[in-house]
Amino acid sequence: MTFTTAEAMAWIGAFFWPFMRIGAMVMLAPVFSDQQVSARIRLLFAVALTVGVMPVSGLGPEVEPLSADWFLICLQQVLIGMCMGLLIALALQTASIAGESVALSMGLGFANMVDPVTGQSTPVVSQFLIVLVTLLFLIMGVHLMLIELMAESFRAMPVGTEGLVQEDFRTVAEWGVHMYAGAVLIALPAVVLLLLVYLSLGVMTRAAPQMNIFSVGFPVTMLVGFIAIMTIVIPSLPGRMSDIWSHAFQTIGTIIGTN
Repeated sequence: MTFTTAEAMAWIGAFFWPFMRIGAMVMLAPVFSDQQVSARIRLLFAVALTVGVMPVSGLGPEVEPLSADWFLICLQQVLIGMCMGLLIALALQTASIAGESVALSMGLGFANMVDPVTGQSTPVVSQFLIVLVTLLFLIMGVHLMLIELMAESFRAMPVGTEGLVQEDFRTVAEWGVHMYAGAVLIALPAVVLLLLVYLSLGVMTRAAPQMNIFSVGFPVTMLVGFIAIMTIVIPSLPGRMSDIWSHAFQTIGTIIGTN
């Protein structure tokens, strides 16, 4: 049994091009891209997913190796995977922005720790919410939905020179508005409650100028802030994040043509 060069390259492309799309998604998607996950595990995971979607993706187009079309196909697959992973990653950062807003309002903006996902210094409240949202990401099966959508993308947008266009990149950039809007909706009740506390402390200071507002205000704002987080912010996280992730998947579906 013999294979021609074209047939051999077609079989190589059937693995390599889907691997480029899936690998780009794994590099940016939450949990998969965590710095605590070794590169070897991510590589093996991407290879396993690629083998799983090969029956769906097919052999791909017949192009000359290392030609302009070959590199264009590689670029398109990387861009598609990056857009899918980036949108879900931005949805996760909603919790970070909300936590930072609450932390600044309750006087804990200076209490920072290193985020293991991004490697950046973030407020403790933000890190706490990120951990909770990451657990929701796994409990609600968002990672499984992302893998399913990745497999579906090879039917809706097969491997080829045609792929994302300028309008798709604009859609991804504009989705950042929903990230900030979601963060505001999560943090707004706690921030408003803390503003009322500051207003009350201001009235107390005017009524009793001899009172040391710093020794009283800081413990009160911290206590009210923690109560607001435990009773308002955390209970609202599942519903808010479900809406944000649903909108992110709708945007991905619009980009790759599954909607």
